[in-house]
Amino acid sequence: MKASEVLTITPSDPHWPRQLNERLTTTAPAHLWIIGNLEILGKHKIGLFCSGHCPEDAIASAHMAARKFCQEQATMVSGFHSPTEKQCLRILLEGKQPIIICLARSLARIRMPSEWQTAIDSGRLLLLSRFERSRRADKETARRRNELVAALADGVLIVHALPGGAVWR
Repeated sequence: MKASEVLTITPSDPHWPRQLNERLTTTAPAHLWIIGNLEILGKHKIGLFCSGHCPEDAIASAHMAARKFCQEQATMVSGFHSPTEKQCLRILLEGKQPIIICLARSLARIRMPSEWQTAIDSGRLLLLSRFERSRRADKETARRRNELVAALADGVLIVHALPGGAVWR
């Protein structure tokens, strides 16, 4: 198997995260599409969430937390979609810890940034999607992606939740 090959796993696969069925019950996905190191799914994971609009002090705190997670080699899981989450991903990619990026769209025809490919090739990055055909992220796929991140995580860090926003809900 090539490191960038898209694989499909189902609940019968030994790598399937059992907590998905327990936490999501009837909304649990029947398949996950993945690229990268499946072993990362079995690690203790910290979910990272941040609203798109974030105050400067929360951004600074997020950067410090990302650096600390690098030092501790904590496995991080997030959509890494908001600006602050993207900045944290850049910091995390400089470290050595495992990372799971959950996409709000299909992995088909993904354009892989070189930093992601390097991390996949070194066995420390897993790209994951619950969507087989969705080409673009929208509010609904983002909501379902965040639901998946929360279900996969053993703990979460919410950097900032805008009152009434998606992370808040």
